[in-house]
Amino acid sequence: MSYQAPLRDMRFVLHELFDVQGHCEHLGKGLDRETIDGVLEEAARFAAQVVAPLNRNSDEQGCRLQDGKVTTPDGFGEAYRLYVEQGWASMTGPLDFGGQGFPQMVSASFHEMLMGASLSFRAYSGLTEGTVLALDRHGSPELKRAYLAQLVSGAWSGTMCLTEPQAGTDLALLRTRAQPQADGSYRLEGSKIFITGGDQDLSDNIVHLVLARLPDAPPGVKGISLFLVPKRLLAADGRPGEGNALGCGALEHKMGLKGASTCVMNFDGATGWLVGEPNQGLACMFTMMNDARFQVGLQGLGIAEAAFQGGLAYARERLQSRGLAGPVAPDKPADPIIVHPDVRRMLLTQKTLSEGCRMLGAYTARQLDLEHGASDPAERKAAARRAALLIPIVKAFFTDVGQEVASLGVQLYGGHGFIREWGMEQLMRDSRITQLYEGTNGIQALDLIRRKVLGDGAAELNGMIEELAAQVEQAAQDPVLAAMAARVRAQLEQWRALGDSVVAACARNPQEIGAVSVDFLAYSAYVLLAALWLQAATKARAALVGGSDEAAFYQAKLQSADFYLRRVLPRAGAHREALLAGADCLMAMAEADFAF
Repeated sequence: MSYQAPLRDMRFVLHELFDVQGHCEHLGKGLDRETIDGVLEEAARFAAQVVAPLNRNSDEQGCRLQDGKVTTPDGFGEAYRLYVEQGWASMTGPLDFGGQGFPQMVSASFHEMLMGASLSFRAYSGLTEGTVLALDRHGSPELKRAYLAQLVSGAWSGTMCLTEPQAGTDLALLRTRAQPQADGSYRLEGSKIFITGGDQDLSDNIVHLVLARLPDAPPGVKGISLFLVPKRLLAADGRPGEGNALGCGALEHKMGLKGASTCVMNFDGATGWLVGEPNQGLACMFTMMNDARFQVGLQGLGIAEAAFQGGLAYARERLQSRGLAGPVAPDKPADPIIVHPDVRRMLLTQKTLSEGCRMLGAYTARQLDLEHGASDPAERKAAARRAALLIPIVKAFFTDVGQEVASLGVQLYGGHGFIREWGMEQLMRDSRITQLYEGTNGIQALDLIRRKVLGDGAAELNGMIEELAAQVEQAAQDPVLAAMAARVRAQLEQWRALGDSVVAACARNPQEIGAVSVDFLAYSAYVLLAALWLQAATKARAALVGGSDEAAFYQAKLQSADFYLRRVLPRAGAHREALLAGADCLMAMAEADFAF
């Protein structure tokens, strides 16, 4: 298998669907269409030529821990050096510390490319960007001066240390302790597990952001503070010096993502510094976690695109049987399997889910950009509300899609999909973690219901539905799109009513919060993609009417939208029926009776 960035579709989403050049102008970024396309073309080359060739060997070789030091797979060191030297690491960093300040709408496309080329390689740099965000927003001036420029450049990397053996989702159970020292630093004692990039041989230093408790901390999540704990302490000249009292105690043995080191990290009196205010660590960390959850969603999208590319290439080449309506390739012993309806069902499902998620990812990135970069405070607040609503959907749905599309890829390959040498099964194994880390998808669904929908009585949700409905009316003016528009209009109206019903049900019975959450998130995602596919169809129709010389591309967009609305969107109905069934059938059975 090989990977090639879907540049044409990315350009369609960025330029035609969301006018990224106008978006950049609004943010005060000096990026025109030619510059953006040039960056994406270079990014595509880097992903295909430097990163993608690492993927297979990284799965076979994995990481190694010897004498307390982690070695990454062959080729990762050189690829990471090029990643830093060519400026990819600093793409999103703040200008004040040597970053390039690219908006998320542009950088997200590059990050998707990296994730499709080799998710293990991307894992090392992804959390560094989140570390930069958290430190830039909450760190003291001294910490920023000492660490940010090196993190932004990629010379140093960052991690996020939350999870402990007894404390996964429930961070109130954290035991790691931080003892104040006379010089203003802290000594940290404790262990963290599942730390991506906790140790590696790629960067000159590793900056751990660690959640821990102060001696006088109140119980629960209100007593958690955030600390910066470097692998190597800084010498007087600001360079990494002696080692800190921390280390990798073990590497986890995983079903996938084997090229990324997942470490048990032991802090044995390690020196660290407080980030933000005491007992406000969770709020500080959420700055990093929201970015991480968006990035994990892009991981699902990258995997989905890679699996679709592999499945499409195989379906065009694999000869099996004759078409049901007669031979399509009579000069060959059999027809390529892409002629068979069920194979096309799988390919079109892969294609429309992947491209639909790419549209929703760009829309979400736009909100993140406005939240942090709009000049109008009211616009920033509105974008923050919209981004908060969308992030759990992106994280959970995109990663579910990544797993489904990879599974369909295995199915397209038949027996060869089950064999390691063909590469498809690696995508399925690698994608599985994306549904688990940065908060399992069930936790994302609870977040969507409890904090985002119930939190404001579905006001933000209904506001988004109103905006989408207005765009539907524009599409309805075109007779060719009228049937599609009617389908989406009805679905949006149902979504609004369903949201109100969910709010009322949860008010009556708190068990409904957990009972409806997963199905409501999936329902919301399918309907969101439907509205975006209708917008894509509207743009495609305009291009065709205008006599575009890319008629085949735009016709495929119309056909993809039609397939999605007729063959994928009906899934939303099943989720609606399930969540309306109520919580009683989930909670009625006694715990002891599960064994029968």
